[in-house]
Amino acid sequence: MFKKVRSRQIARRVKPGDGHALPRFRWWQQVGRALFYLRLDGDGGETVYAVDVRQGRTDSSGYANADLYLDGRHHARSRLPAAFPVQGGTIEVKKSAFGLKRCHYVTAEGAERQLRPDRASAEGRRAHFDHAHPSLSRGIRFFSSVVLLVSLAVLIMQLLEKLTRPAPIAAHIGTFTSPVDLPVWLNIAIGAAAALASTERALRLRYHWLLDGGAG
Repeated sequence: MFKKVRSRQIARRVKPGDGHALPRFRWWQQVGRALFYLRLDGDGGETVYAVDVRQGRTDSSGYANADLYLDGRHHARSRLPAAFPVQGGTIEVKKSAFGLKRCHYVTAEGAERQLRPDRASAEGRRAHFDHAHPSLSRGIRFFSSVVLLVSLAVLIMQLLEKLTRPAPIAAHIGTFTSPVDLPVWLNIAIGAAAALASTERALRLRYHWLLDGGAG
């Protein structure tokens, strides 16, 4: 019931577009812009949808938005998270602190597939690297996961130590002392590495509430 209500609320955010042409992706937009495409075949031929998200840009109310283009023309706009009704289903778009965590086409039957990133975008370059160097790409994916797991473990231990330090809590459950005592510079380095790892995962539209949410 709650899911249906939430879906209706998201659907009401979609506003009609003004018909302007889709701006070409420029090399200096690597940070802050995501552009994805969906090609669908129909009775009238191929239809091309494009989802354009300017991650560092907000509207007058402070919300981030996604723009939907149909065959190169602005078709609709919605505040994120967005759900655009399109031919045969819906395009769902969700944002995280490090980029997009979802940009998928979901059919009326429930099947889904990720949209294809523009080749010039950071997401497109990461996808091309994955295709051109699959073994190295797998290693990077594994390293990103390890970095986030280590960061999460350190964060949990440090939080437990702080939470059990007050006398009333220590009297009831004892005091937890973290086995890892890191200098400030190393804590900063781990935090920066975790942010980079989550950014790498966002380029592949991978997100886990605990791993990536903890890094944010």
